[in-house]
Order: sequence, then structure tokens, then C-alpha cells
Amino acid sequence: MLLCGIDVGTSTIKLSVVDASTKSVLYTCSYPETENEIISVSPGFAEQNPEHWWHCVKQVIKIANASKIYNPLEISAIGISYQMHGLVILDKDKQVLRPSIIWCDSRATNIGELAFDRLGKDNTLNNLLNSPGNFTASKLAWVKENEPHIYDQIKHVLLPGDYISFQLTNELTTTISALSEGIFWDFNKNEISKDLLDYFKFDVSFFPKIKDVFENHGQISDHLAVELGLSNKVQVTYKAGDQPNNALSLGVVEPGDIATTAGTSGVIYGVSSELKYDPNCRVNSFAHVNYSKELRRIGVLMCINGTGILNRWVKDNFFPSHSYSDLNNFANHSEIGSKGLLCFPYGNGAERIFNNKIIGASFRNLDFNRHQKFEISRSVQEGIAFSMVYGLELLSVVGIVPKKIKAGFANMYLSPIFSSTIVNASNVPIQLLESDGAYGAALGAGIGSKYYTNVQEGINSIKVLSDILPDINKNKTIDSYENWKLELSNRM
Repeated sequence: MLLCGIDVGTSTIKLSVVDASTKSVLYTCSYPETENEIISVSPGFAEQNPEHWWHCVKQVIKIANASKIYNPLEISAIGISYQMHGLVILDKDKQVLRPSIIWCDSRATNIGELAFDRLGKDNTLNNLLNSPGNFTASKLAWVKENEPHIYDQIKHVLLPGDYISFQLTNELTTTISALSEGIFWDFNKNEISKDLLDYFKFDVSFFPKIKDVFENHGQISDHLAVELGLSNKVQVTYKAGDQPNNALSLGVVEPGDIATTAGTSGVIYGVSSELKYDPNCRVNSFAHVNYSKELRRIGVLMCINGTGILNRWVKDNFFPSHSYSDLNNFANHSEIGSKGLLCFPYGNGAERIFNNKIIGASFRNLDFNRHQKFEISRSVQEGIAFSMVYGLELLSVVGIVPKKIKAGFANMYLSPIFSSTIVNASNVPIQLLESDGAYGAALGAGIGSKYYTNVQEGINSIKVLSDILPDINKNKTIDSYENWKLELSNRM
């Protein structure tokens, strides 16, 4: 039996085909070769076309199947990981009405903050665990206020993973985890929040049938099976937001477990057994993949919007002929602290850790005589790493105090400078594992199809590659971090 994991990211769509019995990856690929564009027609706006996601999903499946490394007809289950908090709206014919307003879009922040105030902050936090902020519910309200001609045509409201699952199966479903990340779910009443629906005057019929994360969400349609070269018995048996899914891919499912990623955004994600929230909403609490009414598992998420997107911006605009590996090598040729050059990576919309303020990215102390490509490359990696450590400190508000953090050996964690900077500045070891989002989605498909009898059986073979511990550079790194943090406080 083979499992297929699809990770619908902001930059690319990734796919892994996994042998269910050995949990080994038979083939992995991504599409497109160039990273997908984020459409920003006004400051703070960030959109992508759901139809383009679907095109990329079909292409990556075809590319993988054309490898001839496995038999596509042996794929029995598909799992989907997707970029969180996006809004996809369909009309009565199940056609997309407008581009998706994606996770890093800031346009609805004021709408969410006003709702937070009028619904009552204590009431909202106790029940929804978050302010509506700039999450999916607020984005839908923005459409209602600013595009009434579109809003009036809405029949279905989906998260990005719900849309891809629908395209595969022609069935509309969602999950508690997805609804919670949209700030639609009332944790105490175990239902879609009536208070929020009443306030925004949303129709509850917008939302599809609620299923478990690990469950059959539909069977692939016959015509699509022919087009993609798959069996018409294939089922979508798992779908989850990228950060809960990343946590699953690293074996982070129980209280005290901590995961981290650094792709387009940077995240540290801890699991709690309590309905905990940050009173200031700088970190956010959602239903984890294994959340149930009987076994509460809450994922507490700290997000930095501008991590890998900053690294990409620097590469594309300053080092277009070089690879990310080259940038990592450049960074290694500069000293700790980048000769005083400081970088702040906050150029991708409103940052939750700053109460949804847009503070912008910047370099500080730039000296044309002292700072060259080596310092620029290292300051970018240090700035992103320091922002992650700064965010990590905020998790203590909800009782998340890590003793070890797990990360997949991918994206920015491929850089030794980046990983060691986080470890030395935070004094928290990082364990690197051979895993990524597409692999986690494949394991999730195995759990959802009941090939694995439970979650633990599905994740018990994830390979540890190395442990990064604080080293002799710890004190220098801490000094650099304190300088960085002081400059951050000055600009705030």
C-alpha cells in the first residue's frame, strides 16, 4: 500500500509518495520550479488563486507518477497539508468567486480587533481562544463589507485544504482544526460559534460537513483518476493546516512536545492539554490534529510572517545567480554579530507578536565599508533566528517552556548558522529530523485510512538526524541577540 502526501505551501506544492509498511519515501518532488507569487495590489494585501493551487497539485501528481519509481495504482490514500488561515469562497456552482485572501494578508486586522472588543475580550478568549484578528473570519467580514456583490453570491466558505480536497473528491468537508484556525470554533460549546456568526451576520450554512482530521473526506472522482493515472478507489483520509501537520510530521502530538519550521514564515508550535490562550493574542491557540472533545490537544502557535520570504527576497534581488546553499556559505564567512549589521525580518504584513502592527523590515547600522555580501547574508539569518527566539520567549505566557525543539531538516534549517544561532541565543537544543510537510501528510493519510491503528503507530519511525546543542559561541550569540533586541525595542 502506498500513501501520498501533498503539502500546499505558499511558495510551492510538494508531494511525497510513501510505502505504508516501511514508512520510507519512494519519491518526492515539488511544482512549480519557480516559487509561486503572492499578489499584493495594495499595502497589507496578500492573495493567491485557488485555481492555481489546484493546477499545481495536478502537475506535481503527474510529475511524480511519471517517475516510474512506483506504481501509481497502488496509492490508496491521500493526505493534504495546507497554508493556514486562508479564505476560499465558492458560489452555488462551486466555482471560486475571488482570489484567496491568504494567511499573511493584513487588510482585515481592524475588523477583527473591533469584533474582539464588541464581542467582549474575556468572552472571546474563553470560548474562541483568540481574537478574530486578521484570521479567516475577519477576512470573510472584509469581503462582506467591501465586496457585497461577491459576498451575496457565497454558498460555501472553505479553508485552502478543504478546497483541494473538494477538487479531488467533489465533496465539501472541513474539520474542527480548520474551523478553529479560522476563529469560527467555540471550544466550550463544541460548535461553530453562534456569537461570532451573529455578530458578523454569517450564515451557518456556509460551512461544510465537519469531519475528523483523520477520516475519509471523500473518494477521488472517476474522471480525475483517469486524468492523473490513479486508482478510482483513492480516498482523501487526512487534511490539516501546515503547522499542525508539521508538528505531526515531527512526532509532536502530546503535551510538552515542541516543533518548529522556517519556510515562508517561521513558527514555533507547542502542544498543551489545556484551553490556554495569550491575553494579548501575540501567540495563538488552535485545535491540534489529534484534538477531540474527549482528549483536548491544543496547538499553541507563535508565527513570524517574514522568515524564508526575506531570505528569498535577498537572494532574488542581491544574489540572483546564487543558490540558497551559496547564501549559507556566505554567512559562514562572517563573524557572529555580522560586524554590527542588524536585520529585522518584519516585511510580510502585520505581525501577531506585535499585536498585528505592520512595523516593516529593515537593516540597521549598514556600513558600506564594513558590510559586504558575507555580512548581509549572515545578518539576514541572524535576524530571522533572533526573531524566532524573541517569539519563543512569548510562549511562556501560556506555559510553553521548551526543553527541546524538533525541526525538519529543510528550508532554513538546512543552514548550520541559522540553527546554531537559535540554539545558542535561546539555550534550547534543536533536534533535526528527516521529515517535512508532505511526508507528514502521507503519514496522516495512513492514520486516517486506518492502516495505522493510532497516531503513535503512524509517527513512531521518524528518523532523527542530529541534535544541535549550545556550543562555545553561546555567549557571543547571546550578546548579539541582546543588542538586536535592544534595537528592536528602540524602534517599537
